[in-house]
Amino acid sequence: MKKAAAAISVLAVLQGCGLVSSPVYLHHGVSAGTVVTSGLELRGIASWYGIPFHGRKTANGETYDMNGLTCAHRTLPFGTVLIVTNMGNNRSVTVRVTDRGPFISGRIVDLSRGAAAVLGMLDTGTALVTMKVVGNE
Repeated sequence: MKKAAAAISVLAVLQGCGLVSSPVYLHHGVSAGTVVTSGLELRGIASWYGIPFHGRKTANGETYDMNGLTCAHRTLPFGTVLIVTNMGNNRSVTVRVTDRGPFISGRIVDLSRGAAAVLGMLDTGTALVTMKVVGNE
């Protein structure tokens, strides 16, 4: 019984990291385009992006403002509003999903430079965070 439960757990984790039948990546069990209800919580490593992307179009068509309070997530719908909390210093910021990423393995969100500054992670570049979905714009 324990072996079966372990096998099911491994398969569930692997499914969340792989490709589904359509060319849509799953990330933490949330596929792109899924309507996410408030309350979903995720925990992982956040990074930030800035100057090379400032002024360029984001995946949702907006112009990226590195000093704004936005983020990139692989699958959460555009317009999803998140509260991101830096676990190292307990600082929080509210951001909106406007872009896709991060594209580095092991990271769950790419924050704008402005959001990273609020969280106190500009110097380190990354931080362990929790993210809570609080709604959509």
